[in-house]
Amino acid sequence: MLPITKVAEAAHVDERYIEQYGKYKAKVDLSLLDETDRKDGKLILVTAITPTPAGEGKTTTTIGLADGLRRIGKDVTVALREPSLGPVFGVKGGAAGGGYAQVVPMEDINLHFTGDFHAIGAANNLLAAMLDNHIQQGNALGIDVRKITWKRCVDMNDRQLRFIVDGMGGKANGVPREDGFDITVASEIMAVLCLSSSISDLKERLSRIIVGYTYDDRPVTAADLKAAGAMTALLKDAIKPNLVQTLEGTPAFVHGGPFANIAHGCNSVMATRLALKMGDYTVTEAGFGADLGAEKFLDIKCRMAGLTPDAVVIVATVRALKMHGGLAKNELASENTEALEKGIPNLLRHVSNIKNVYKLPCVVAVNRFPTDTDREIEFIIDKCRALGVNTVLSTVWAEGGKGGEALAREVVRLCDEEKGDFTFSYELDGTIEEKIESVVKKIYGGSGINVTPAAKAQISRLESLGYGGLPVCIAKTQYSFSDDPTKLGAPEGFTVTVKNVKVSAGAGFVVVLTGDILTMPGLPKSPAAERIDVDASGKITGLF
Repeated sequence: MLPITKVAEAAHVDERYIEQYGKYKAKVDLSLLDETDRKDGKLILVTAITPTPAGEGKTTTTIGLADGLRRIGKDVTVALREPSLGPVFGVKGGAAGGGYAQVVPMEDINLHFTGDFHAIGAANNLLAAMLDNHIQQGNALGIDVRKITWKRCVDMNDRQLRFIVDGMGGKANGVPREDGFDITVASEIMAVLCLSSSISDLKERLSRIIVGYTYDDRPVTAADLKAAGAMTALLKDAIKPNLVQTLEGTPAFVHGGPFANIAHGCNSVMATRLALKMGDYTVTEAGFGADLGAEKFLDIKCRMAGLTPDAVVIVATVRALKMHGGLAKNELASENTEALEKGIPNLLRHVSNIKNVYKLPCVVAVNRFPTDTDREIEFIIDKCRALGVNTVLSTVWAEGGKGGEALAREVVRLCDEEKGDFTFSYELDGTIEEKIESVVKKIYGGSGINVTPAAKAQISRLESLGYGGLPVCIAKTQYSFSDDPTKLGAPEGFTVTVKNVKVSAGAGFVVVLTGDILTMPGLPKSPAAERIDVDASGKITGLF
């Protein structure tokens, strides 16, 4: 690894703006954004098909593309999310790429990094403590304990904490009530931090967070509890973007990490803006498939931050498309164009959404595995060509930036030659139900929505409180276009059931819960944590 001062130099960041966390990590002072006279570079969004257990390699492709752009002589930065400890110790593993397309130091990034998630968890739980203390100390605001919406959080998959009763043990130990924990990346504080444009904006957003309702149904905010100042103090360093590097020394801004199936799934606005200023090309990613990550990146983040992508990369693998075609994971190594024929509509719908709904130039990157045959690759190329979209092979896992050069050239061509006409999938002036329905019909390919009576009442209340004009952040399974994870490929004619609707007033969007989505995941039968160890010299093994 290069010393972080050398990486900063490559990213045009003067040493006076960096705060070093050891030799290979640094935070970048926010004043750089105000003081630089550099123009914004091109913004490239990397998204993917609907994920499967076969893996797609979206983060790996993002990093390899950035390294590939650098190898063909471009001035490039990459902007990524920080990993959550939950997936690191659970099923999914870390989020630092893989093979020869990684951000480093991988162990640090996947574990405590610079302490951002700890700060977010502390701010979240300070607000929870001040809320319960206010009730204990006389409840001057008249908060109804049955209408508290604010949960505590911990950055770990811990299903035991989803639903709890606390405040037990008598009058001195609080007021008994039902409570629960979210995973830190699902906390509204995470979304607030990632969408804030300055410390002042951060404080204003924190002030607007709704923690519950009074006996007469008035919302109670963090400002009412006088908590926003202290919460901002806990987050004053966490809001600064982190600078690290890829294995090939490309500057990487890794900052923030809201879940994409629960929250909006993008790295911070501050890191993206900084990366755009510091490179002629910035490669960033959105979480999970394009129906979740890219939709929220485009309809929420780009709308709020005034960003417009110049090109979109949609990552696919032959293996994953064969799974969407009905094959089991142990059947993917053999050539099977019939399964590919059944599975490829998943890719084609994502491509059509980017090209025809959002009207952005795009390319399909096939993350090639050794078992993929030329016939299978040709099949994908022909199908995408019919939609007017090029397909490029990527071998960045095995070859690093060298394996991403062809993709890099196509991305440069898209940025130079194909101008998009960026359009959102819905406008803000519709009702909350109309906006949900627009996403379901235009992006998911569904026929409509089924709103439960409880969700209808919640929508009515939010619209009466003035939150009807906010964008919607739909929480649903990442494994299907629908809200049923077993419906693979490109299902049609389905309806999405809206079970619960709440406002994230600080973040500035309405959260729509569908299906059996959980804001606190659990560990699997054999968690990755069982295979992680550290030797006497402090070297960690088993992280992936």
